[in-house]
Amino acid sequence: MNFWGDEQFSFFESILFQALGQSVEVIETQFLSGGDINTAAQVFSSEGVFFVKWNHALDHPTLFETEARGLDLLRQADALTIPEVIGYGQHNGQSFLILEYIGPGSPNRTYWETLGQSLAELHSHTQPRFGLHFDNFIGLLPQANPLTINGPAFFFEQRLLPQAGMALYKGLLPKTAYDALLRLGTCLPDLLPNERPALLHGDLWSGNTLVTDDGRPALIDPAVYYGYREAELAFTRLFGGFEQRFYDAYDEAFPLISGFEERVAIYNLYPLLVHVNLFGSGYVSGVERVLKNF
Repeated sequence: MNFWGDEQFSFFESILFQALGQSVEVIETQFLSGGDINTAAQVFSSEGVFFVKWNHALDHPTLFETEARGLDLLRQADALTIPEVIGYGQHNGQSFLILEYIGPGSPNRTYWETLGQSLAELHSHTQPRFGLHFDNFIGLLPQANPLTINGPAFFFEQRLLPQAGMALYKGLLPKTAYDALLRLGTCLPDLLPNERPALLHGDLWSGNTLVTDDGRPALIDPAVYYGYREAELAFTRLFGGFEQRFYDAYDEAFPLISGFEERVAIYNLYPLLVHVNLFGSGYVSGVERVLKNF
């Protein structure tokens, strides 16, 4: 939905009324990057400044609902700055999500230490089972979260196998790689650590970090579940963008189990397979390299 002038103001005023339960005057809007499927804007109004993103309601009808629930779950953990959910729903054929607007600021001198310590605090939140009480999405792809006692089984059956099967079905992943992944699945109980499930952001790469007005870290766009905290740390290393001070602060606050370096590639099979399904075969070679090594 691309609109300008009175039409955009009417849309924003309608959804803000729906979320806040009172009339709101929109004063100004500034369109922002909303990712691959969403349109996004900073909305200045009589009730404050908001971040709004939206997409065609029929394309992904529950995407914003599960994102809002994930953000609320992270906010309840009270470990990191997470934007407040103002509202979500549908209007005029569009799904929308309205959030507190954060930043942009410049990182203060302890930004990376704060992010590492705060992520460790988030990961200290645990529950008896891997998974979550609702399913959600990783990017645009469904992410199933059935509550599971067995960590290696959860990681293989609910993370690696669905993505590999989808990639195989699309003709993106060679059958040889899929068969190698099946063999890896039988070895995971011996490769992955015996740790309690940790509350994860679930999609922690540099593009999902923000800086508040006073220079502190904030996180957006989660794919929340309880899983291996090592998987979260591993993903931050896949595309880079995190300073060593972040890792040092995390390890001081919540030391990693010996052998983490050898497990990084295993955990990153999940985001690599997600990228195969979202962006194509350019990521297959990375998957094959990991499987060859194991």
